[in-house]
Amino acid sequence: MRFLLRPGWLAFIALVVGFAVICYTLLAPWQFGREEQRQAQERAIAAADAAPPVPLAELAPAGATVGPDVEWRRVVATGTYLPESEAVVRLRVVDGRPAVEVLTPLRLDDGRIITVDRGWVAVENGRQTPAYPAPPPGTVTVSARLHADEADPSDRPVVRGDGPPQLYALDSRVLGPTVGLDLASGYLQLEDGAPGVLGPLPVTPSVGGLAPFTNFSYALQWLTFGLIALIALGYFIRLEVLQRRGRRDRPHGVRRGARADLRRALAGDETEDPGVRGDR
Repeated sequence: MRFLLRPGWLAFIALVVGFAVICYTLLAPWQFGREEQRQAQERAIAAADAAPPVPLAELAPAGATVGPDVEWRRVVATGTYLPESEAVVRLRVVDGRPAVEVLTPLRLDDGRIITVDRGWVAVENGRQTPAYPAPPPGTVTVSARLHADEADPSDRPVVRGDGPPQLYALDSRVLGPTVGLDLASGYLQLEDGAPGVLGPLPVTPSVGGLAPFTNFSYALQWLTFGLIALIALGYFIRLEVLQRRGRRDRPHGVRRGARADLRRALAGDETEDPGVRGDR
């Protein structure tokens, strides 16, 4: 087994063992965590659907931060849209189509201003915001789902140009300074039929657009890959051991004859007979 101490074998063993460790300690747990996140979201949506809509002030009073405990809850809010302070969230995908989500602040009866996600609009040109209907004027009462602010992990700047500003995440903390308003925490996602709704966003329990149990399946695959890598390592080591044992157990005369045949082959006279050479 001393051959395992050779640099090539050490590198091979380190690569296989490292891959297996990554599969079992990083990749599989990451997918299990994603599956748990999806299930938690599914439970939150089911609980929200079972509860009747309530006034927004009951779940998100003035000065409160909207957190995961009220995520997906159905609320009603009354106020006036502020279309002059609209923005869009870019690089969205809805029903397999590129889209933007339209954000319109809503000034509530109590004076607060909250972000309203009016829904999605399909995009034909990646950088150009498509035309979409304006929100209704005057006082409206909307039905919506309450959400906590998103966050852009890359902290990309707002894109400005023709049309409304374009954000990379639905975050009132970014939208407020962008449009010059003091916005309340969180946002409202309009339900189908609410005043001002565009393309209503689907309520889906999937995470990252994946179907249920997809992440669980991915986790099992990573566990399987790690196991296969370790089995393959053991197979190659056993194969090398058998080959070396076969060479060691070969009879000495056979090995000496093989070396003699090799010398004759290198000399170029393996096909010549001494008697033939004498006849010449």
